[in-house]
Amino acid sequence: MIKNNLKIFLDSKVDFYNQPSFIEHDPICIPHQFTKKQDIEIAGFFAAIFSWGNRTTIINKSYELMQLMENAPHQFVLQHQQKDLKKLEGFKHRTFNTTDLLYCIEFFNMHYSKHNSLENAFTKGMQKKDTTIEKGLTGFYNYFFSLPDIPERTKKHIASPEKKSSCKRLNMYLRWMVRNDKKGVDFGIWKNISPAQLVMPIDVHVLRVAKKFNLLQSDKTDWPAALQLTTYLRTLDAADPVKYDFALFGTGVMEKYD
Repeated sequence: MIKNNLKIFLDSKVDFYNQPSFIEHDPICIPHQFTKKQDIEIAGFFAAIFSWGNRTTIINKSYELMQLMENAPHQFVLQHQQKDLKKLEGFKHRTFNTTDLLYCIEFFNMHYSKHNSLENAFTKGMQKKDTTIEKGLTGFYNYFFSLPDIPERTKKHIASPEKKSSCKRLNMYLRWMVRNDKKGVDFGIWKNISPAQLVMPIDVHVLRVAKKFNLLQSDKTDWPAALQLTTYLRTLDAADPVKYDFALFGTGVMEKYD
């Protein structure tokens, strides 16, 4: 497809999927339950981290966790008692279990005791001149695992570019928090990271569609592939390349485009 025609096609798909109707059947519906910034951040984080496998299961398990946290995640992480943590025993989503959950809560307790937002956890080590969020993701990984007595098993749930991971779930989470196009899907509550710095969340569905349109040569869903795809998407919209997540994911999953 000629590049100009491709842009027209992809822009039309962005417009089609980037609507409030998209929310109900996507994990982003979890943070949309909340209005308080910190609740949105925490609920969104868990919904994103849980986002592999069946979307209905992801949403249901995220709802379950929010209920265990009394539908007030920020208050829960800051004010929970030992008896409150007992309620979490047995929680599991795929390979994410209670051990991983308790470490996440310990991290959030530490962070929100000192900071008003999770945004600065992702800007550690970043500079405004950085063209991508890569240093932010690496800094977040190191900061997240800076507490004592880290469960080794929990490290597999938080991705890092240094490990060549595509960081799909964290990049999706950053899209939710950073993009601010007033369409009602993404929140745009973080202001110190630019949409231009975001990296495309890439999974098998996005990879398939990207290769179909010759946007990507790689057969892998890894960090170099995510950067390569983002670099191309910047030629379509330098200020907001990750808006095309709606187009590529939508056509890949909703339309089974191949």
